[in-house]
Amino acid sequence: MRYGSIFLIKMLDISNICFYNKHMFELHSDLTIMEKLEILADAAKYDVACTSSGVDRKGKKGFLGNSVACGVCHSFGADGRCISLLKVLMTNHCVYDCKYCMNRCSNDVPRATFTPDELCRLVIEFYKRNYIEGLFLSSGVLKNPSYTMERICETLMLLRTKYRFNGYIHVKAIPGAPDELLSRAGYLADRVSINLELPTAQSLSKLAPNKSFKTILEPMEKITGTIAANRLALGKEARMERGSINRYLTGSIFNQNGTDNGQAALSGTQRTALESGDKLSLPAVSKDMCVKRPFAPAGQSTQMIIGATPETDLTLIRTTQHLYKNYDLKRVFYSAYIPLNEDSALPQLDADVPLLREHRLYQADWLLRFYGFQADELLSESRPNFNEQLDPKCDWAIRHLGQFPVEVQNASYDMLLRIPGIGPKSARRIVETRRYAKLDFDILKKIGVVLKRAHYFITCNGRMMYRIPIEESYITECLTDDNHKENWEITHQNEKYQQLSLFPIKVLVYMMDVMKSFYMEVCLCIYLHARIHLKI
Repeated sequence: MRYGSIFLIKMLDISNICFYNKHMFELHSDLTIMEKLEILADAAKYDVACTSSGVDRKGKKGFLGNSVACGVCHSFGADGRCISLLKVLMTNHCVYDCKYCMNRCSNDVPRATFTPDELCRLVIEFYKRNYIEGLFLSSGVLKNPSYTMERICETLMLLRTKYRFNGYIHVKAIPGAPDELLSRAGYLADRVSINLELPTAQSLSKLAPNKSFKTILEPMEKITGTIAANRLALGKEARMERGSINRYLTGSIFNQNGTDNGQAALSGTQRTALESGDKLSLPAVSKDMCVKRPFAPAGQSTQMIIGATPETDLTLIRTTQHLYKNYDLKRVFYSAYIPLNEDSALPQLDADVPLLREHRLYQADWLLRFYGFQADELLSESRPNFNEQLDPKCDWAIRHLGQFPVEVQNASYDMLLRIPGIGPKSARRIVETRRYAKLDFDILKKIGVVLKRAHYFITCNGRMMYRIPIEESYITECLTDDNHKENWEITHQNEKYQQLSLFPIKVLVYMMDVMKSFYMEVCLCIYLHARIHLKI
Protein backbone atom coordinates (compact mmCIF):
# COMPACT_ATOMS: atom_id res chain seq x y z
CA MET A 1 0.00 0.00 0.00
CA ARG A 2 3.00 2.25 0.39
CA TYR A 3 3.46 2.48 -3.38
CA GLY A 4 -0.28 3.02 -3.91
CA SER A 5 -0.17 5.94 -1.49
CA ILE A 6 2.82 7.41 -3.31
CA PHE A 7 0.98 7.04 -6.62
CA LEU A 8 -2.07 8.88 -5.28
CA ILE A 9 0.02 11.63 -3.77
CA LYS A 10 1.82 12.09 -7.09
CA MET A 11 -1.40 12.11 -9.07
CA LEU A 12 -2.91 14.69 -6.75
CA ASP A 13 0.29 16.68 -7.02
CA ILE A 14 -0.07 16.65 -10.82
CA SER A 15 -3.45 18.27 -10.33
CA ASN A 16 -1.85 20.88 -8.11
CA ILE A 17 0.67 21.64 -10.85
CA CYS A 18 -2.11 22.49 -13.26
CA PHE A 19 -4.70 23.99 -10.91
CA TYR A 20 -2.54 26.02 -8.56
CA ASN A 21 0.56 26.74 -10.58
CA LYS A 22 -1.07 28.06 -13.73
CA HIS A 23 1.44 30.84 -13.87
CA MET A 24 4.00 28.29 -15.13
CA PHE A 25 2.08 27.94 -18.38
CA GLU A 26 1.00 30.46 -20.98
CA LEU A 27 -2.63 29.83 -21.85
CA HIS A 28 -3.52 30.10 -25.54
CA SER A 29 -7.22 29.26 -25.43
CA ASP A 30 -10.24 29.23 -23.19
CA LEU A 31 -9.19 25.82 -21.84
CA THR A 32 -6.68 25.53 -19.05
CA ILE A 33 -3.68 23.22 -19.27
CA MET A 34 -5.40 20.83 -16.89
CA GLU A 35 -8.53 20.72 -19.03
CA LYS A 36 -6.51 20.14 -22.18
CA LEU A 37 -4.49 17.44 -20.47
CA GLU A 38 -7.60 15.62 -19.26
CA ILE A 39 -9.09 15.65 -22.78
CA LEU A 40 -5.95 14.75 -24.72
CA ALA A 41 -4.52 12.19 -22.28
CA ASP A 42 -7.89 10.44 -22.25
CA ALA A 43 -8.05 10.57 -26.06
CA ALA A 44 -4.60 8.93 -26.30
CA LYS A 45 -5.50 5.87 -24.23
CA TYR A 46 -6.45 3.79 -27.29
CA ASP A 47 -2.98 4.17 -28.84
CA VAL A 48 -0.65 1.36 -27.78
CA ALA A 49 2.66 2.64 -26.47
CA CYS A 50 5.97 0.82 -26.54
CA THR A 51 6.96 -1.52 -23.71
CA SER A 52 10.69 -1.08 -24.14
CA SER A 53 12.80 1.72 -25.50
CA GLY A 54 15.62 -0.20 -27.16
CA VAL A 55 17.85 2.79 -26.47
CA ASP A 56 20.56 3.17 -23.86
CA ARG A 57 21.50 6.81 -23.61
CA LYS A 58 23.29 8.26 -20.61
CA GLY A 59 22.73 11.76 -19.31
CA LYS A 60 24.86 14.58 -20.71
CA LYS A 61 26.05 17.76 -19.09
CA GLY A 62 23.74 20.60 -19.95
CA PHE A 63 20.89 18.25 -20.98
CA LEU A 64 17.90 16.89 -19.09
CA GLY A 65 17.16 13.17 -18.96
CA ASN A 66 18.44 9.86 -20.34
CA SER A 67 17.01 6.63 -21.75
CA VAL A 68 17.05 3.05 -20.45
CA ALA A 69 16.78 0.23 -22.99
CA CYS A 70 14.96 -2.26 -20.79
CA GLY A 71 11.68 -0.38 -20.50
CA VAL A 72 9.80 2.91 -20.75
CA CYS A 73 6.12 2.31 -20.31
CA HIS A 74 4.67 0.36 -17.42
CA SER A 75 7.86 -1.65 -17.26
CA PHE A 76 10.86 -1.94 -14.93
CA GLY A 77 14.41 -0.75 -15.31
CA ALA A 78 17.49 -2.76 -14.37
CA ASP A 79 17.60 -0.95 -11.04
CA GLY A 80 13.98 -1.86 -10.22
CA ARG A 81 12.39 1.48 -11.11
CA CYS A 82 8.96 1.59 -12.68
CA ILE A 83 9.40 3.65 -15.83
CA SER A 84 6.51 5.45 -17.49
CA LEU A 85 5.67 7.76 -20.36
CA LEU A 86 3.44 10.77 -20.68
CA LYS A 87 1.05 9.43 -23.32
CA VAL A 88 -0.87 12.27 -24.90
CA LEU A 89 -2.25 13.60 -28.19
CA MET A 90 -1.12 16.84 -29.76
CA THR A 91 -4.77 17.37 -30.70
CA ASN A 92 -7.93 15.31 -30.91
CA HIS A 93 -9.31 17.47 -33.72
CA CYS A 94 -9.39 15.29 -36.82
CA VAL A 95 -10.49 15.76 -40.41
CA TYR A 96 -10.77 11.99 -40.90
CA ASP A 97 -13.88 9.97 -40.18
CA CYS A 98 -12.53 6.51 -39.30
CA LYS A 99 -15.47 4.47 -38.09
CA TYR A 100 -13.60 2.79 -35.21
CA CYS A 101 -12.12 5.99 -33.75
CA MET A 102 -13.58 7.99 -30.89
CA ASN A 103 -11.96 11.17 -32.23
CA ARG A 104 -13.45 10.95 -35.73
CA CYS A 105 -14.79 14.21 -37.11
CA SER A 106 -18.44 13.11 -36.98
CA ASN A 107 -18.35 12.47 -33.21
CA ASP A 108 -19.47 15.16 -30.80
CA VAL A 109 -16.68 15.02 -28.20
CA PRO A 110 -14.73 17.73 -26.32
CA ARG A 111 -11.84 18.95 -28.46
CA ALA A 112 -8.53 20.48 -27.50
CA THR A 113 -5.13 21.26 -28.98
CA PHE A 114 -1.78 21.80 -27.31
CA THR A 115 0.58 24.41 -28.63
CA PRO A 116 4.14 23.09 -29.03
CA ASP A 117 5.40 25.23 -26.16
CA GLU A 118 2.58 24.17 -23.82
CA LEU A 119 3.35 20.52 -24.42
CA CYS A 120 7.10 21.06 -23.96
CA ARG A 121 6.62 22.82 -20.62
CA LEU A 122 4.26 20.09 -19.47
CA VAL A 123 6.80 17.36 -20.33
CA ILE A 124 9.66 19.17 -18.61
CA GLU A 125 7.70 19.93 -15.44
CA PHE A 126 6.46 16.35 -15.19
CA TYR A 127 9.96 15.00 -15.79
CA LYS A 128 11.51 17.25 -13.13
CA ARG A 129 8.96 15.90 -10.63
CA ASN A 130 9.93 12.31 -11.59
CA TYR A 131 6.42 11.48 -12.84
CA ILE A 132 7.59 10.40 -16.28
CA GLU A 133 10.70 9.14 -18.06
CA GLY A 134 9.72 10.11 -21.56
CA LEU A 135 7.04 11.18 -24.02
CA PHE A 136 4.66 9.23 -26.23
CA LEU A 137 3.20 11.73 -28.70
CA SER A 138 0.43 11.01 -31.15
CA SER A 139 -2.16 13.23 -32.76
CA GLY A 140 -5.36 13.52 -34.73
CA VAL A 141 -5.10 15.13 -38.15
CA LEU A 142 -5.58 18.87 -37.73
CA LYS A 143 -6.32 20.61 -41.08
CA ASN A 144 -4.10 18.17 -43.04
CA PRO A 145 -1.22 15.70 -42.43
CA SER A 146 1.45 18.27 -43.35
CA TYR A 147 0.21 20.89 -40.90
CA THR A 148 -0.15 18.35 -38.08
CA MET A 149 3.28 16.77 -38.66
CA GLU A 150 4.88 20.22 -38.78
CA ARG A 151 3.49 21.04 -35.31
CA ILE A 152 4.70 17.68 -33.98
CA CYS A 153 8.19 18.30 -35.36
CA GLU A 154 8.18 21.81 -33.89
CA THR A 155 7.37 20.30 -30.48
CA LEU A 156 10.19 17.75 -30.75
CA MET A 157 12.64 20.38 -31.92
CA LEU A 158 11.81 22.63 -28.96
CA LEU A 159 12.20 19.73 -26.54
CA ARG A 160 15.59 18.73 -27.92
CA THR A 161 17.06 22.22 -28.37
CA LYS A 162 15.37 24.94 -26.29
CA TYR A 163 14.54 22.65 -23.32
CA ARG A 164 17.52 20.31 -23.97
CA PHE A 165 15.49 17.20 -23.20
CA ASN A 166 17.63 14.07 -23.60
CA GLY A 167 14.98 11.54 -22.53
CA TYR A 168 13.04 9.00 -24.55
CA ILE A 169 10.51 10.11 -27.19
CA HIS A 170 8.17 7.89 -29.19
CA VAL A 171 6.29 9.73 -31.93
CA LYS A 172 3.40 8.56 -34.11
CA ALA A 173 4.03 9.80 -37.63
CA ILE A 174 1.10 11.00 -39.73
CA PRO A 175 0.64 9.11 -43.02
CA GLY A 176 0.55 11.50 -45.95
CA ALA A 177 2.98 14.00 -44.44
CA PRO A 178 5.93 15.16 -46.59
CA ASP A 179 9.11 13.10 -46.50
CA GLU A 180 11.09 16.04 -45.11
CA LEU A 181 8.92 16.16 -41.99
CA LEU A 182 9.13 12.38 -41.50
CA SER A 183 12.90 12.63 -41.75
CA ARG A 184 12.99 15.47 -39.24
CA ALA A 185 10.84 13.49 -36.78
CA GLY A 186 13.08 10.43 -37.15
CA TYR A 187 16.20 12.38 -36.16
CA LEU A 188 14.48 14.01 -33.19
CA ALA A 189 12.62 10.98 -31.77
CA ASP A 190 13.91 7.64 -30.54
CA ARG A 191 11.13 5.55 -32.05
CA VAL A 192 8.82 6.35 -34.97
CA SER A 193 5.66 4.44 -35.67
CA ILE A 194 2.92 4.53 -38.28
CA ASN A 195 -0.28 2.68 -37.42
CA LEU A 196 -1.34 0.11 -40.01
CA GLU A 197 -4.69 0.05 -38.16
CA LEU A 198 -6.12 -3.01 -39.99
CA PRO A 199 -4.47 -6.09 -41.54
CA THR A 200 -5.90 -5.86 -45.07
CA ALA A 201 -6.42 -3.11 -47.60
CA GLN A 202 -10.08 -4.07 -47.98
CA SER A 203 -10.84 -3.62 -44.29
CA LEU A 204 -8.96 -0.32 -44.16
CA SER A 205 -10.88 1.14 -47.09
CA LYS A 206 -14.16 0.01 -45.52
CA LEU A 207 -13.59 1.46 -42.03
CA ALA A 208 -11.15 4.29 -42.78
CA PRO A 209 -12.10 5.72 -46.20
CA ASN A 210 -9.59 8.57 -45.84
CA LYS A 211 -6.64 6.18 -45.47
CA SER A 212 -5.03 3.62 -47.76
CA PHE A 213 -2.35 0.96 -47.53
CA LYS A 214 -0.25 2.91 -50.02
CA THR A 215 -0.10 6.07 -47.86
CA ILE A 216 0.82 3.96 -44.80
CA LEU A 217 3.25 1.42 -46.26
CA GLU A 218 5.26 3.80 -48.48
CA PRO A 219 6.48 6.04 -45.61
CA MET A 220 6.97 2.92 -43.48
CA GLU A 221 9.29 1.50 -46.15
CA LYS A 222 11.17 4.80 -46.44
CA ILE A 223 11.68 4.93 -42.67
CA THR A 224 13.00 1.34 -42.79
CA GLY A 225 15.45 2.25 -45.55
CA THR A 226 16.64 5.36 -43.70
CA ILE A 227 17.17 3.43 -40.46
CA ALA A 228 19.20 0.82 -42.36
CA ALA A 229 21.33 3.45 -44.13
CA ASN A 230 21.96 5.30 -40.87
CA ARG A 231 22.95 2.09 -39.06
CA LEU A 232 25.38 1.16 -41.83
CA ALA A 233 26.93 4.65 -41.64
CA LEU A 234 27.47 4.11 -37.91
CA GLY A 235 29.22 0.77 -38.53
CA LYS A 236 26.30 -1.43 -37.45
CA GLU A 237 24.33 -4.10 -39.28
CA ALA A 238 21.52 -2.79 -41.43
CA ARG A 239 18.79 -4.76 -39.60
CA MET A 240 17.77 -4.02 -36.03
CA GLU A 241 19.18 -6.12 -33.21
CA ARG A 242 16.98 -8.96 -31.99
CA GLY A 243 17.12 -11.27 -28.99
CA SER A 244 20.40 -13.17 -28.66
CA ILE A 245 18.54 -16.47 -28.98
CA ASN A 246 17.75 -15.77 -32.63
CA ARG A 247 21.29 -16.47 -33.71
CA TYR A 248 20.87 -20.10 -32.69
CA LEU A 249 17.67 -20.56 -34.72
CA THR A 250 17.81 -21.81 -38.29
CA GLY A 251 14.16 -21.17 -39.17
CA SER A 252 13.72 -17.68 -37.73
CA ILE A 253 11.62 -15.22 -39.76
CA PHE A 254 14.63 -12.88 -39.57
CA ASN A 255 16.76 -15.45 -41.37
CA GLN A 256 17.17 -14.22 -44.94
CA ASN A 257 16.87 -17.77 -46.22
CA GLY A 258 13.44 -18.24 -44.63
CA THR A 259 10.24 -18.29 -46.63
CA ASP A 260 7.50 -15.70 -46.42
CA ASN A 261 3.90 -16.21 -47.32
CA GLY A 262 2.66 -12.99 -45.79
CA GLN A 263 2.52 -10.97 -49.00
CA ALA A 264 -0.87 -12.42 -49.82
CA ALA A 265 -2.39 -10.31 -47.06
CA LEU A 266 -1.02 -7.08 -48.49
CA SER A 267 -1.82 -4.96 -51.48
CA GLY A 268 -0.54 -5.59 -54.98
CA THR A 269 1.12 -2.18 -55.06
CA GLN A 270 3.24 -3.00 -52.05
CA ARG A 271 4.17 -6.43 -53.35
CA THR A 272 5.38 -4.85 -56.59
CA ALA A 273 7.45 -2.32 -54.68
CA LEU A 274 9.03 -5.03 -52.59
CA GLU A 275 9.76 -7.30 -55.56
CA SER A 276 11.46 -4.48 -57.40
CA GLY A 277 14.13 -4.34 -54.71
CA ASP A 278 14.13 -0.57 -54.49
CA LYS A 279 15.58 0.69 -51.22
CA LEU A 280 13.70 3.86 -50.58
CA SER A 281 14.84 6.34 -47.97
CA LEU A 282 13.92 9.75 -46.67
CA PRO A 283 15.79 12.90 -47.69
CA ALA A 284 18.63 14.11 -45.51
CA VAL A 285 18.20 17.07 -43.19
CA SER A 286 20.63 19.68 -41.97
CA LYS A 287 23.06 18.91 -39.19
CA ASP A 288 21.44 21.42 -36.85
CA MET A 289 18.10 19.73 -37.52
CA CYS A 290 19.19 16.28 -36.53
CA VAL A 291 21.13 17.63 -33.51
CA LYS A 292 23.82 15.01 -34.25
CA ARG A 293 21.42 12.17 -33.38
CA PRO A 294 21.02 8.79 -35.11
CA PHE A 295 17.82 8.23 -37.06
CA ALA A 296 15.15 6.48 -34.96
CA PRO A 297 17.67 4.40 -32.94
CA ALA A 298 14.84 2.40 -31.31
CA GLY A 299 13.39 1.46 -34.70
CA GLN A 300 9.78 1.70 -35.79
CA SER A 301 6.61 -0.08 -34.75
CA THR A 302 2.97 -0.28 -35.77
CA GLN A 303 -0.44 -1.17 -34.37
CA MET A 304 -3.36 -3.27 -35.61
CA ILE A 305 -6.91 -3.29 -34.26
CA ILE A 306 -8.22 -6.75 -33.37
CA GLY A 307 -11.88 -7.69 -33.60
CA ALA A 308 -13.31 -4.75 -35.57
CA THR A 309 -13.21 -6.73 -38.83
CA PRO A 310 -13.68 -10.43 -39.63
CA GLU A 311 -10.05 -11.28 -40.52
CA THR A 312 -8.78 -14.60 -39.20
CA ASP A 313 -5.81 -15.06 -36.88
CA LEU A 314 -3.91 -16.53 -39.84
CA THR A 315 -4.29 -13.29 -41.83
CA LEU A 316 -3.17 -11.26 -38.82
CA ILE A 317 0.00 -13.23 -38.13
CA ARG A 318 0.84 -13.47 -41.85
CA THR A 319 0.67 -9.68 -42.00
CA THR A 320 2.74 -9.48 -38.82
CA GLN A 321 5.39 -11.80 -40.23
CA HIS A 322 5.53 -9.82 -43.44
CA LEU A 323 6.01 -6.55 -41.54
CA TYR A 324 8.84 -8.00 -39.44
CA LYS A 325 10.66 -9.49 -42.40
CA ASN A 326 10.25 -6.78 -45.01
CA TYR A 327 10.06 -3.64 -42.87
CA ASP A 328 12.29 -4.77 -40.01
CA LEU A 329 9.79 -3.45 -37.44
CA LYS A 330 10.83 -3.58 -33.83
CA ARG A 331 7.32 -4.45 -32.62
CA VAL A 332 3.84 -5.04 -33.95
CA PHE A 333 1.24 -4.15 -31.34
CA TYR A 334 -2.33 -5.44 -31.17
CA SER A 335 -5.23 -3.47 -29.75
CA ALA A 336 -8.48 -5.27 -28.90
CA TYR A 337 -11.35 -3.33 -30.43
CA ILE A 338 -13.47 -1.50 -27.88
CA PRO A 339 -16.99 -0.73 -29.19
CA LEU A 340 -17.21 3.06 -29.11
CA ASN A 341 -19.24 4.06 -32.16
CA GLU A 342 -22.50 2.77 -33.50
CA ASP A 343 -22.13 1.70 -37.13
CA SER A 344 -23.40 -1.17 -39.27
CA ALA A 345 -19.82 -2.00 -40.30
CA LEU A 346 -18.72 -2.43 -36.68
CA PRO A 347 -19.57 -4.90 -33.88
CA GLN A 348 -22.49 -3.99 -31.65
CA LEU A 349 -21.88 -1.59 -28.76
CA ASP A 350 -22.52 -4.38 -26.25
CA ALA A 351 -20.02 -6.74 -27.92
CA ASP A 352 -17.27 -8.17 -25.72
CA VAL A 353 -13.77 -6.79 -25.99
CA PRO A 354 -11.64 -9.66 -27.43
CA LEU A 355 -8.98 -9.49 -24.75
CA LEU A 356 -8.23 -13.23 -24.75
CA ARG A 357 -7.75 -13.19 -28.52
CA GLU A 358 -5.43 -10.20 -28.20
CA HIS A 359 -3.47 -12.14 -25.56
CA ARG A 360 -3.11 -15.16 -27.86
CA LEU A 361 -1.92 -12.99 -30.75
CA TYR A 362 0.77 -11.44 -28.55
CA GLN A 363 1.87 -14.97 -27.59
CA ALA A 364 1.94 -15.97 -31.28
CA ASP A 365 3.93 -12.81 -32.05
CA TRP A 366 6.48 -13.94 -29.47
CA LEU A 367 6.71 -17.36 -31.16
CA LEU A 368 7.41 -15.66 -34.51
CA ARG A 369 10.14 -13.43 -33.10
CA PHE A 370 11.96 -15.68 -30.66
CA TYR A 371 10.94 -19.33 -31.14
CA GLY A 372 11.65 -19.95 -34.81
CA PHE A 373 8.03 -20.42 -35.90
CA GLN A 374 6.58 -19.34 -39.24
CA ALA A 375 3.04 -18.01 -39.62
CA ASP A 376 1.92 -20.93 -41.81
CA GLU A 377 3.24 -23.39 -39.25
CA LEU A 378 1.10 -22.04 -36.46
CA LEU A 379 -2.14 -21.94 -38.47
CA SER A 380 -3.47 -23.14 -41.81
CA GLU A 381 -6.28 -22.37 -44.22
CA SER A 382 -8.27 -25.30 -42.82
CA ARG A 383 -7.73 -24.15 -39.20
CA PRO A 384 -7.21 -20.38 -39.49
CA ASN A 385 -7.88 -19.40 -35.86
CA PHE A 386 -6.21 -20.24 -32.56
CA ASN A 387 -7.99 -22.22 -29.87
CA GLU A 388 -8.41 -19.36 -27.40
CA GLN A 389 -8.46 -21.80 -24.48
CA LEU A 390 -4.85 -22.82 -25.20
CA ASP A 391 -1.68 -20.82 -25.71
CA PRO A 392 -0.53 -20.93 -29.37
CA LYS A 393 2.44 -23.22 -28.72
CA CYS A 394 0.23 -25.84 -27.02
CA ASP A 395 -2.28 -25.41 -29.85
CA TRP A 396 0.45 -26.06 -32.43
CA ALA A 397 1.84 -29.07 -30.55
CA ILE A 398 -1.60 -30.69 -30.31
CA ARG A 399 -2.11 -30.17 -34.06
CA HIS A 400 1.26 -31.88 -34.72
CA LEU A 401 1.22 -34.82 -32.30
CA GLY A 402 3.04 -36.90 -34.90
CA GLN A 403 6.26 -35.05 -33.89
CA PHE A 404 5.88 -36.02 -30.24
CA PRO A 405 6.95 -37.22 -27.73
CA VAL A 406 10.45 -35.69 -28.06
CA GLU A 407 13.46 -37.21 -26.32
CA VAL A 408 15.05 -34.27 -24.46
CA GLN A 409 18.39 -36.08 -24.17
CA ASN A 410 19.19 -35.64 -27.86
CA ALA A 411 16.64 -33.17 -29.28
CA SER A 412 17.98 -30.14 -31.18
CA TYR A 413 17.77 -26.65 -29.70
CA ASP A 414 15.20 -25.63 -32.33
CA MET A 415 12.98 -28.60 -31.43
CA LEU A 416 13.30 -28.00 -27.71
CA LEU A 417 11.91 -24.50 -28.20
CA ARG A 418 8.81 -25.98 -29.85
CA ILE A 419 7.90 -28.06 -26.80
CA PRO A 420 5.22 -26.43 -24.58
CA GLY A 421 6.64 -25.57 -21.17
CA ILE A 422 10.20 -25.09 -22.47
CA GLY A 423 11.43 -21.55 -23.12
CA PRO A 424 14.76 -20.16 -24.41
CA LYS A 425 16.45 -20.19 -20.97
CA SER A 426 15.40 -23.73 -20.06
CA ALA A 427 16.26 -24.95 -23.59
CA ARG A 428 19.80 -23.57 -23.25
CA ARG A 429 20.11 -25.14 -19.80
CA ILE A 430 19.00 -28.51 -21.18
CA VAL A 431 21.63 -28.34 -23.94
CA GLU A 432 24.35 -27.40 -21.43
CA THR A 433 23.34 -29.89 -18.71
CA ARG A 434 23.06 -32.97 -20.92
CA ARG A 435 26.73 -32.63 -21.89
CA TYR A 436 27.69 -33.72 -18.40
CA ALA A 437 24.77 -35.73 -17.04
CA LYS A 438 21.69 -37.71 -17.99
CA LEU A 439 18.52 -35.74 -17.62
CA ASP A 440 15.52 -36.80 -15.56
CA PHE A 441 12.27 -35.07 -14.70
CA ASP A 442 13.59 -33.76 -11.36
CA ILE A 443 16.49 -32.08 -13.14
CA LEU A 444 14.16 -30.64 -15.77
CA LYS A 445 12.00 -29.13 -13.05
CA LYS A 446 15.04 -27.58 -11.36
CA ILE A 447 16.27 -25.93 -14.57
CA GLY A 448 12.91 -24.27 -15.17
CA VAL A 449 10.86 -26.57 -17.41
CA VAL A 450 7.10 -26.23 -16.76
CA LEU A 451 6.34 -29.94 -16.49
CA LYS A 452 2.56 -29.53 -16.12
CA ARG A 453 2.57 -28.68 -19.85
CA ALA A 454 5.79 -30.31 -21.04
CA HIS A 455 5.19 -33.85 -19.69
CA TYR A 456 2.60 -34.54 -22.41
CA PHE A 457 5.22 -34.03 -25.12
CA ILE A 458 8.61 -35.27 -23.82
CA THR A 459 10.47 -38.38 -22.73
CA CYS A 460 13.56 -38.69 -20.54
CA ASN A 461 15.74 -41.68 -21.40
CA GLY A 462 12.88 -43.17 -23.40
CA ARG A 463 10.26 -42.88 -20.65
CA MET A 464 7.38 -40.45 -20.18
CA MET A 465 6.66 -38.94 -16.81
CA TYR A 466 3.24 -40.66 -16.68
CA ARG A 467 1.40 -43.08 -18.91
CA ILE A 468 -0.44 -40.68 -21.19
CA PRO A 469 -2.38 -41.48 -24.36
CA ILE A 470 -1.05 -39.34 -27.22
CA GLU A 471 -4.49 -38.27 -28.34
CA GLU A 472 -5.59 -34.76 -29.37
CA SER A 473 -8.89 -34.77 -27.47
CA TYR A 474 -7.36 -36.06 -24.23
CA ILE A 475 -4.39 -33.66 -24.15
CA THR A 476 -6.59 -30.71 -25.19
CA GLU A 477 -8.98 -31.39 -22.32
CA CYS A 478 -6.14 -31.69 -19.80
CA LEU A 479 -4.38 -28.51 -20.91
CA THR A 480 -7.64 -26.56 -21.08
CA ASP A 481 -8.39 -27.50 -17.48
CA ASP A 482 -4.90 -26.37 -16.45
CA ASN A 483 -5.41 -22.97 -18.14
CA HIS A 484 -9.02 -22.55 -17.04
CA LYS A 485 -8.35 -20.07 -14.23
CA GLU A 486 -6.08 -17.84 -16.31
CA ASN A 487 -8.48 -17.88 -19.28
CA TRP A 488 -11.42 -17.05 -17.04
CA GLU A 489 -9.61 -14.06 -15.51
CA ILE A 490 -8.66 -12.68 -18.94
CA THR A 491 -12.09 -13.27 -20.48
CA HIS A 492 -14.05 -11.76 -17.59
CA GLN A 493 -12.10 -8.56 -17.72
CA ASN A 494 -14.70 -7.61 -20.29
CA GLU A 495 -17.28 -7.19 -17.54
CA LYS A 496 -15.35 -4.35 -15.96
CA TYR A 497 -13.02 -3.38 -18.78
CA GLN A 498 -12.01 0.17 -19.41
CA GLN A 499 -8.94 1.86 -20.77
CA LEU A 500 -6.92 3.69 -18.13
CA SER A 501 -6.60 7.45 -18.30
CA LEU A 502 -4.00 9.71 -16.81
CA PHE A 503 -6.63 11.23 -14.52
CA PRO A 504 -9.21 8.55 -13.66
CA ILE A 505 -10.99 10.50 -10.91
CA LYS A 506 -13.42 7.69 -10.03
CA VAL A 507 -10.53 5.27 -9.72
CA LEU A 508 -8.63 7.64 -7.47
CA VAL A 509 -11.62 8.07 -5.18
CA TYR A 510 -12.14 4.31 -5.07
CA MET A 511 -8.44 3.72 -4.27
CA MET A 512 -8.61 6.28 -1.48
CA ASP A 513 -11.64 4.50 0.01
CA VAL A 514 -9.86 1.16 -0.26
CA MET A 515 -6.77 2.53 1.46
CA LYS A 516 -8.86 4.02 4.26
CA SER A 517 -10.55 0.68 4.91
CA PHE A 518 -7.21 -1.10 4.64
CA TYR A 519 -5.55 1.16 7.21
CA MET A 520 -8.54 0.77 9.51
CA GLU A 521 -8.18 -3.02 9.30
CA VAL A 522 -4.44 -2.77 9.95
CA CYS A 523 -5.01 -0.59 13.01
CA LEU A 524 -7.62 -3.01 14.30
CA CYS A 525 -5.26 -5.95 13.85
CA ILE A 526 -2.48 -4.13 15.70
CA TYR A 527 -4.88 -3.28 18.53
CA LEU A 528 -6.10 -6.87 18.86
CA HIS A 529 -2.54 -8.18 18.69
CA ALA A 530 -1.51 -5.84 21.50
CA ARG A 531 -4.48 -6.89 23.65
CA ILE A 532 -3.66 -10.56 23.23
CA HIS A 533 0.03 -10.29 23.98
CA LEU A 534 -0.18 -7.61 26.62
CA LYS A 535 -3.32 -9.15 28.17
CA ILE A 536 -5.11 -5.82 28.21
